[in-house]
Amino acid sequence: MSVGKEFSIAVVGSGFSGIGLAIALKQAGFDDLTIFDKADGLGGVWRDNTYPGAACDAPSHLYSYSFEPKPDWSRRFAEQPEILAYLRHCAAKYRLTSHFRFGTQVTDAHFHAASGRWRVHTADGRTSEFDLLVAACGQLSNPAVPRLPGQDRFAGTMFHSARWEHDRDLDGKRIAVVGNGASAIQFVPHIAPTARHLTVFQIEVHWISRKPDRVYPRWRHTLNRRLPLAQKLSRFGIFLWFELMLNPALISPRGRTLLSAPIRALCRYALRSVRDPRLRRRLTPRYEPGCKRILTSSDYYDVLNRPNVTVVDSPITDVTEHGARTADGDHHTFDTLIWATGFRSQDFVAPMRVIGVHGTELNAAWKEGARAYLGLAVTGFPNFFLMYGPNTNVGSGSIVHMLESQAAHIVQAARLLAGGVTSMDVRADVLDAFDTAAQRRLSTTVWNRGGCDSWYLDADHRNTNNWPGSMTGYRRLTRRLDPADYHLGH
Repeated sequence: MSVGKEFSIAVVGSGFSGIGLAIALKQAGFDDLTIFDKADGLGGVWRDNTYPGAACDAPSHLYSYSFEPKPDWSRRFAEQPEILAYLRHCAAKYRLTSHFRFGTQVTDAHFHAASGRWRVHTADGRTSEFDLLVAACGQLSNPAVPRLPGQDRFAGTMFHSARWEHDRDLDGKRIAVVGNGASAIQFVPHIAPTARHLTVFQIEVHWISRKPDRVYPRWRHTLNRRLPLAQKLSRFGIFLWFELMLNPALISPRGRTLLSAPIRALCRYALRSVRDPRLRRRLTPRYEPGCKRILTSSDYYDVLNRPNVTVVDSPITDVTEHGARTADGDHHTFDTLIWATGFRSQDFVAPMRVIGVHGTELNAAWKEGARAYLGLAVTGFPNFFLMYGPNTNVGSGSIVHMLESQAAHIVQAARLLAGGVTSMDVRADVLDAFDTAAQRRLSTTVWNRGGCDSWYLDADHRNTNNWPGSMTGYRRLTRRLDPADYHLGH
């Protein structure tokens, strides 16, 4: 398909967002496409998170592009190497290789009103211009590492789980894991058996259910290949489970009333694996299920029964040369410190600086909280879109479904711009109305009313991350771009 004129597009990021968008743009006829990534290869979080046991907690058949099913997923919840291989396969199959610029960090991007183009600067000193700029940096790309007193004095090994140091031999070591979230419950069971001692510094208690994982037999692969409808039905069934069962428990007060008790019961059943009743009480949350992300694991609770594993509730006050001191006055000795403290989820484009009209920097525009129309467009930043932007994370389901909706919307914008529109800037009243409605709906969800603090909320307790509806609802809202929502330049 011809797009009518030479039209250049820059995409920053090569994870599920960037790759999915690039494929959609290529299929729509856009070939002047550059995909920047500061790392040396594609994959985003699935390139960066290589810790032992790294895997997805959404079923593989749903956590993949709808247009590129993989009939031979090895298991129901794919592990990191297989997901990364899938992304590499997609990039190769859809001929994206020549469009990547790896090892190239975008430091800042400036919109020039006179030309209607974005001037993109990279750390190697180069400058390029593009008609359309898309930030596909993701919400979970910048590790959050606390700064604690005495941290620089620590004499041992220290790293974040998203920057795992595989050359470090952890066998026989005294290991401290700070954090007990989605990453920690995956890697702790893998490193605890060979550690001399492992201490988990529990920052927040989580609801954890057993993970219904299983290896797919060969006959299932054969069936998927010979009868693709079987895999589609499996994907659709998983989709309905999230949409009709889990999602209402998060976003609907009535759904919470009906479904909170069964979810709580499932998690309490999993907790029975912990033999010590006092530890079970310490591992039982006092907030509603779903307020924080509900985690899944079939071996984390089991490993806490080991004699060489200790769970500490008291927060660390300072790090010493050979360990850490906690608020209760105890000193804990260890020689390896692993931060499992998650990501700076509100840093949607960091460390890149995006400067729109009148010299306004995006983070300054977001000083009262990140917000974007449909999670995609920000007033004052023409010809600029976000993937996995504010309020587009799903509490249950697959972010890949949301990303495909966003990609289709951005393709429509690209067609407008390539067809004669020189600039499109979302109207302030449209963004305000969308954000007001989203925050009103979020105010009754379990994320805002469930009695916890989470990475979904910013410092002012504004929910900047989650989508307050269903995946189907988001697909419906993004299906057709309405030019009336934008100020269009000609």
